[in-house]
Amino acid sequence: MTVSKPDENERNWAAAAHGSTLLTLFAPGIGGIIGALVIWMTQKEKSSWVAFHSKQSFVFQTFVFVVLLVVVGGSWTFGFLFSFITIGFGTLIAVPVMLLTFFLGGVIALAGMVYSLYGAYRVYQNQEFLYLWAGNWVKRHG
Repeated sequence: MTVSKPDENERNWAAAAHGSTLLTLFAPGIGGIIGALVIWMTQKEKSSWVAFHSKQSFVFQTFVFVVLLVVVGGSWTFGFLFSFITIGFGTLIAVPVMLLTFFLGGVIALAGMVYSLYGAYRVYQNQEFLYLWAGNWVKRHG
């Protein structure tokens, strides 16, 4: 990261990287990931500060996507298999669990989006922002 304070252009790009989470509304699961990646690829040579924020946004949004795939996708796959194996009787158990995990997935996605938007606000206000685990991971792994 740069030692000097980021200028307005850098703050705008860093905020856009965190705010790219809103693209998930238009391309579920991958919109924000692609947005953060594009910002990182186009700005990494211009500003290490923007590169850091876009990279940690990319890592965080990818993590949220993987968690959603595991929680919702795993539950639904298991639910369909359980219903099939039990010749339909398992549907009485599987469908409520599947609906619950679908709701849980929505809560996880919304929480991730709100957290990313908070990050966008912080960097736009010229304040440092680190995702709880992704920020330190990106710092260690460059």
